[in-house]
Order: sequence, then C-alpha cells, then structure tokens
Amino acid sequence: MLTTTFPALQPTTINAINTLGEWLSHNEFAAPTAVCDGELIILAGNAVIPTIDAACELAANSELPLLITGGIGHSTTFLYAAIAQHPRYNTIPTTGRAEAAIIKDIATGFWKVPAEKVLTEEKSTNCGENARFTYDLMQTREITPARAILIQDPTMQRRTVATFERVWQRDAHQPQWRSWPGFVPRLVSDQTHTAFSLHEKGLWPVERYISLALGEIPRIRDDAQGYGPKGRDFISHVDIPLAVSSAWEILANDAALARLMHERGL
Repeated sequence: MLTTTFPALQPTTINAINTLGEWLSHNEFAAPTAVCDGELIILAGNAVIPTIDAACELAANSELPLLITGGIGHSTTFLYAAIAQHPRYNTIPTTGRAEAAIIKDIATGFWKVPAEKVLTEEKSTNCGENARFTYDLMQTREITPARAILIQDPTMQRRTVATFERVWQRDAHQPQWRSWPGFVPRLVSDQTHTAFSLHEKGLWPVERYISLALGEIPRIRDDAQGYGPKGRDFISHVDIPLAVSSAWEILANDAALARLMHERGL
C-alpha cells in the first residue's frame, strides 16, 4: 500500500475531487445515526478503518444486530494491510481469512459488541455478491427489517445501495435502505502536499482514493457500458447530477493529475 506524501493539487482539482467524493459517499444523515434510524446494520467488507469503526461503534451503542458481508476478493489484501498497520488491530490474524471474519474480530474484541449480535456472510467476492448472499442469509434467517442502515467504503457507498436495491427489487419486504458511510472523506491541499482532512489511521493512500472515485462514475452510469439496467444490470438506475458529471470530466481531463497518478503507479 502506498503511503508516501501526495503532491499539492490545484484548487479546481481539489474541489472536483471533493464534489465527486461527497456524492459517492451518499450520506443520508445530517446528524449522527440513531437507533431509531434502522432495525439492522449491514456492513459490507472494506479496508477503510474509520468506516468499520463507525459501524462497530453504532452496534456497540445500540441493540441493533450487525450483519457483516465479505469473503475474499480482489481488494481483501488492502484490508490485510490496513489491519497490519493499525496501532490497535494489528494483532488480529488476517492471512487467508474472510473480510467479515476479520471485521467481526474488531467488533467483538475491540468494540465489545456481543458475538450473538453479529452475523457474518463470508463467501462473497464482490459488491454484487455482498448483496445477493446477504439476501440469501436474511431469507434463511427470516430477517425482514423495515429499515436497514447500509455501510460501505465511502467511494462505493452509492453503488452499494443501488446494488442492494437491485437484488431486492422483486421482494415485497425490501427494507428502506438508509445510506451511511460512517464519514465523508475530504481532501485538502497546501503548497506542498495533499492529504485528507480527517487524520485517522486506516484511510486510503490519496492516489488510491482518487483512482477509486474516478472509476465509480463509469460503473454507475446507466448506459451500455455501465452497471445500470441499460447495461450489465447489476444496480438500480442512478441519476448522476450535472455537478458530479462535470467534476468527473474535470478530473478525467486533468493532465497534471493524470501525470501524477501515472508516476505513482495508478
């Protein structure tokens, strides 16, 4: 995982990244979530420790059950690395383990969430399977919440909600999905470097964050190449605001940003 300082970026570039990142994060809560906002917490496996901590804290401070979905996929090694580098969690074994199993250890061992409140789905390898296998688990356990708080890596939050909507689209008991990423990432830049405004352990390297955010819009677009109903039909239709499309265009055509990303191996 890259950890070196990312160079300074122009204000126009920073603003575009933050516009895109805020929209992708899809935070539906103006204030911190409360127990009455849902009947179930669903956390999709990811490598962003502040998001994982937010879900665990909510479960620890409420009676809500926590369902963690995530097996071993192409991004699981990023979770392994984040755990290894974390000052508290680095004692948790990771190699060969499912994301959900690792995150359950965080929830029960460090946040003291009772083990009987935690369900895990440990076979899914991508966002689509997170939703499909969670659906199967909830059907088997006869879990039918009216409202569920859905939590994911902020760069994938909006697509994850659309994926869960797609999987449940024919189910009369589809929950109201309450979208909460745990936090909304923002970049700041001075004359020397670019960094996150949130100074927490377990965030992405800046270059990975930018790369992930840029890669989401082509997936979310409802066209022949996208994941929507007009394309691969993995997600429900999502309207992309003009301001977000414009921000993505600015970044996609930013030669200085492209050069920096190329130099840093992304």
